[in-house]
Amino acid sequence: MNFWNYIISNYPQILSLLIEHLKLTAVSVGLAILIGVPLGIFISFAAKASKPILAVANVIQAIPSMALLGFMIPLLGIGVIPAIVAVVLYSLLPIIKNTYTGIDNINPQTLEAAKGIGLTPFQVLTKVQIPLALPVIMAGVRIASVTAVGLMTMAAFIGAGGLGYLVFSGIRTVNNNQILAGAIPACLLALMVDFLIGLTEKLVTPVSLQKGDASVKKKSRNIQKAMLGAAAMLVAAIFLFTSVGNVSGEARTLSVGSKDFTEQEILGNMVADLIEDRTDITVNRKLSLGGSQVCFAAMKTGDIDLYIDYSGTSYTDILKHPPISDMEQVYQTVKEEYKEQLNLEVLKQMSFNNTYTLAVTKEMAEKYHLDKISDLAKISDTLTSGTTFEFSNREDGLSGLQKTYGFQIGKRLTLDSAPRYTALGSGEVDVIDAFSTDGLLKKFDLKTLEDDKNFFPPYFAIPVIRAEALEKYPEIAGIMEELAPFLTNEVMIELNYKVDELQQTPAAVSQEFLKENGLIS
Repeated sequence: MNFWNYIISNYPQILSLLIEHLKLTAVSVGLAILIGVPLGIFISFAAKASKPILAVANVIQAIPSMALLGFMIPLLGIGVIPAIVAVVLYSLLPIIKNTYTGIDNINPQTLEAAKGIGLTPFQVLTKVQIPLALPVIMAGVRIASVTAVGLMTMAAFIGAGGLGYLVFSGIRTVNNNQILAGAIPACLLALMVDFLIGLTEKLVTPVSLQKGDASVKKKSRNIQKAMLGAAAMLVAAIFLFTSVGNVSGEARTLSVGSKDFTEQEILGNMVADLIEDRTDITVNRKLSLGGSQVCFAAMKTGDIDLYIDYSGTSYTDILKHPPISDMEQVYQTVKEEYKEQLNLEVLKQMSFNNTYTLAVTKEMAEKYHLDKISDLAKISDTLTSGTTFEFSNREDGLSGLQKTYGFQIGKRLTLDSAPRYTALGSGEVDVIDAFSTDGLLKKFDLKTLEDDKNFFPPYFAIPVIRAEALEKYPEIAGIMEELAPFLTNEVMIELNYKVDELQQTPAAVSQEFLKENGLIS
């Protein structure tokens, strides 16, 4: 499928995400202006406050965006609010600084003249200082707005929507068309915002300071006003007919979340489709939220009510138990301790085990006779591994694996999601971690190595639901129990392959599977 075919096939989703992106950016920049301009005015009069306020704004600007989101999730949860707060914080520095600079650099003689004709300090501010500083202030707003368009792509990481969803999904599935479908509209939106605020900047610049013939300038300003008016009406119409958040007014609602890889999006859509088909519950889909800890934090704050996790992940990463291979013990421990310690209910375990595995190219496996993980010991010091952040930092990941098997990888790189598959295919790394049901294993035709020492714990899919939600909607347990037998390892590999290689959407793959098996009408 080429780029234009992808656009034609998916334009409703692209348009919807573009509108979400526009709304989130507009709200963020609007709030940043409401906060930043008064702060800039304040520090222009309170000189002692200027250094600490600008220092704080500079520090915020220096914090990596993903780190800032990580700090916010425990405080504000997931969704629109933390995304907007993060972008507001990043947008403050240019607005505060330019407001302060614009007011501070006004000719003192002009201010003296204003005072001389009897203007009060407030009148001097509103009738002289702010109007003269407006071009500089708008230059700061312009920088903040263009930057905000790019920064808002992170909103998808915490379930707030926007064009970042397409970019992240495309990277995850090695789908360049999807990446471009998110990146190009974001670039065009940034250029449009820059153009419109540039027009505003010209309009607020006093005519006497602009070059050119007076009649030409007047005609040009009328055109600029018309263009800005049309843009303002368009944005107002978008806000009128849509809302910033996906808030439902229904009495019976449930929020379903998922992690940020293909299988999880398929499962999230599948669970949501089943619940909506079998009940009168309205499901809020908050999919592709990031790793286990992001989803778990969202459960604790009540931002999501249900998501599919994996028994081994819950046992080792959440409950901090050392890895074991006993499937039943892992499941029962997670079920009991989640209920006792966290007030979470674990429903019936599903039939597929998406355990970790190590993968190499078939050429490398043949060259070095690699069938089991133990076989890596003879060449481990010459290898370069490419593993995900979670696998690199978990006890049931790389460090524990090396201890159990008694070898050390020579060089270790951390690569998230699908790029590690690309790196393996291009020879930049020699071995990667993978999930046993990954569709990308089939797409890249890789060899998976047998865990001959049974290091990895079982990773059977388990629905986790907040106890309050299950008490309110007890029918959820029966729905999950009915789904469980249908999802085997072979089925999940095929479903993942349809998304990762055949470029179908997780929502379409989910619906097709449920209908084929008579689970929904």
